[in-house]
Amino acid sequence: MAGLERLGGGHASAVLAFELANREFFAAAVTDRGDAYFDRFTERFQALLAEQEAGICAFHVLVDGDGSVLGRFNLVDIEDRRAELGYRVARHVTGRGVATATVRELCGLAAERYGLRTLRAATAHVNTASQRVLVKAGFVRAGAADPADIGGKPGIWYEREL
Repeated sequence: MAGLERLGGGHASAVLAFELANREFFAAAVTDRGDAYFDRFTERFQALLAEQEAGICAFHVLVDGDGSVLGRFNLVDIEDRRAELGYRVARHVTGRGVATATVRELCGLAAERYGLRTLRAATAHVNTASQRVLVKAGFVRAGAADPADIGGKPGIWYEREL
């Protein structure tokens, strides 16, 4: 059974495997991370853990019963009881409600564990599946005057009061 866990040092190899296995799939909705990301993965992973320790971000992984990562669910730029939500799930679990259920769970954690009151999330215009996830999880479209840039792709913001 899958469970949402706060990112820790022991997740590094499973996160790398998840990112590599789904690289092409993710690149369809957001700009590819590039070879440099994978070449310097260990360094970047340690930087994420340092940001989390500093309270700037809260990173989570959805871990399957076999230890593999099914998704990443992150709260970034935590400030003034607000944060941005970002997430990605493995291709083989899309369309099964995994992202929606986990985003809902993270919204609860955001309020209870981290004391947040507002979450924002951006999605590329072409990523209609992510837009459906956000709406099902209680997010509403934010002002059109604030367009989102998702790795160079045009997008829209959603927001949820917790």
